[in-house]
Amino acid sequence: MAAVETGLERLLADPPPRFRGRRFGLLCNPASVDRRLRHARFLLRERFGKALCALFSPQHGFWAEKQDNMVESDDLVDPDLGIPVFSLYGKTRIPSREMLAGLDLLLVDLQDVGTRVYTFASTLAHCLEAAGAAGIPVWVLDRPNPLGGEAVEGNLLRPAWASFVGRFPLPMRHGMTFAELARWLVGPGGIACELGWIPMRGWSRRLAFPETGLPWVPPSPNLPTFAAARVYPGQVLWEGTRVSEGRGTTQPFELFGAPFLDLRALSSRFPEGSLPGVHLRPVVFEPTANKWQGRPCRGFQLHVTDPAAFRPYGTTLRLLQAVLAEHPGDFAWRPPPYEYEFERLPIDLLIGDGELRGRLEALEPIARLEDSWREELEAFRAASRAFHLYP
Repeated sequence: MAAVETGLERLLADPPPRFRGRRFGLLCNPASVDRRLRHARFLLRERFGKALCALFSPQHGFWAEKQDNMVESDDLVDPDLGIPVFSLYGKTRIPSREMLAGLDLLLVDLQDVGTRVYTFASTLAHCLEAAGAAGIPVWVLDRPNPLGGEAVEGNLLRPAWASFVGRFPLPMRHGMTFAELARWLVGPGGIACELGWIPMRGWSRRLAFPETGLPWVPPSPNLPTFAAARVYPGQVLWEGTRVSEGRGTTQPFELFGAPFLDLRALSSRFPEGSLPGVHLRPVVFEPTANKWQGRPCRGFQLHVTDPAAFRPYGTTLRLLQAVLAEHPGDFAWRPPPYEYEFERLPIDLLIGDGELRGRLEALEPIARLEDSWREELEAFRAASRAFHLYP
């Protein structure tokens, strides 16, 4: 097992000279901890004193207590440090000039999950834009991409389908750390901002999160474990349907199901070995919240048996299409609103392409869909290497 040092730990050990005498804010949440589970805001206050003068929080809130999308958080005052906490998922999702007033730097220390639709990427982009406009540098304290940095997967988002769950032409699984993503955003993303970063030490692209030696702290309520994060780049698609993605259970995203699913018929479509790297275990679960609350749902749990072979996006596309084929009368796409979009279907925003839904409904083979975006995915893979920080 590797002994990975995060950007936070490296900053604390050896601050760059430009941090001296600077007032800074910190974008963080409960997963912003060191290996001993001490929170970044306490460590930075101890190291830099009152130079840390403002905090910012992403979706799900400063305490990561908000369960679902479009559940907003208010600004507050940190009860321990007595400094303001500005919510970037409340009355605004973009830092205002008033929030940034008096800051010389904005630090970002968030545990991302390597997936285009995870909204921390959009929050990062908004912070880069707002700080750039205000003439304030942004420094990213890097953390591992929990899925590793070798595999990329999925179609690239089309600009016409940009939203808070995807603003830029990235694949669903982009293979970059948060600092690398920031470098990409001020490169091909076109954001004008002075950017700095504190890289990790000891991380390489082959490492998945359990191999880093770092503790897993849920970056949001429905990614309580690394197992949930591993399947998330595909299983998040169920959010665009009336099929439960396991919210309201102890295993969100690992589970999916609905009262109307015929497990025998679905299982017959996926004989052992037909979905590389994963085993489908039939289950019945009863959500305590969200879709199908209080009703038994028949479905499956995804057990990843070979992480190197497992492709979360391709797997869930195949499962989704199987449900479409077996249950045309019961299946339905989730209607808006979704992440502040009130007209476009959530599934189109999640997939990032308005044409793919129709191709799924027409039961076009998923392998053919994957072939149709293979060239652009390989082009992204090659171009993104220019922004990599790690071997």
